[in-house]
Amino acid sequence: MIDSHTHLDFCEPPNDELVAEALAAGVTKILTVGTDATSSRDALVAAAQFPSVFAAVGHHPNNATGFSGADRAELHELASSKLCHAVGETGFDQYREGAPLEDQRSAFHAQIEIAGELDKPLIIHTRDSDDLTIETLRERAKDVRVLLHCFTMPSRLDECLEAGWWISFAGNVTYPKATDLASAAARVPDDRLLVETDAPYLTPQAKRGERNTPTGVVHTAEFIAAARGVDYESFSATVERNAEQLFGW
Repeated sequence: MIDSHTHLDFCEPPNDELVAEALAAGVTKILTVGTDATSSRDALVAAAQFPSVFAAVGHHPNNATGFSGADRAELHELASSKLCHAVGETGFDQYREGAPLEDQRSAFHAQIEIAGELDKPLIIHTRDSDDLTIETLRERAKDVRVLLHCFTMPSRLDECLEAGWWISFAGNVTYPKATDLASAAARVPDDRLLVETDAPYLTPQAKRGERNTPTGVVHTAEFIAAARGVDYESFSATVERNAEQLFGW
């Protein structure tokens, strides 16, 4: 199994213990995702240190305040690293007071451009911004490989699939009240599906109340495999194949 989205720099314990625990649980590859310049550099350092860790670099929409041309140039430099396998996470977040919407828009547009320029996939975060996110991707990311991380738009699943985007589910798909997400996870075509933790957040139901780590992806994957009516081993092979195709690792 793979974890297609985590934040090692936000997790406890230290990276060497997190990675060792993940490997022992059968998690063979981890994508650790930057949310600003500092965490993006940390992601690249982790990818250089551990063979099973890969990096994505980006500016989270809540960290986009004052996003400038200098920020874009720095991000392009970081994303140009051979250790970087995706750009983002980026998008829109209107759930909480974070960056002004126009700054989020500037950061989002820049990261779409960088992903296109470097031919690397784009990781999308969207919260309370479904229409705005989908509209922006349709207008600006037509030639970019798009991954909707921590998918939360089950009513929009069909149009996301029609656009050719990849869909990744996190631990919240396992929550008892998330029946719409579970139904969506059962319907995504085999070649468009990924699984993640978004650790240290969104701990799956089996470990609810604990801080999430990359090992949590196993519980989410087991849940989705059951929802799809397939055995865990074949589901794991499908997810691993999709991640290899998308991230090129």
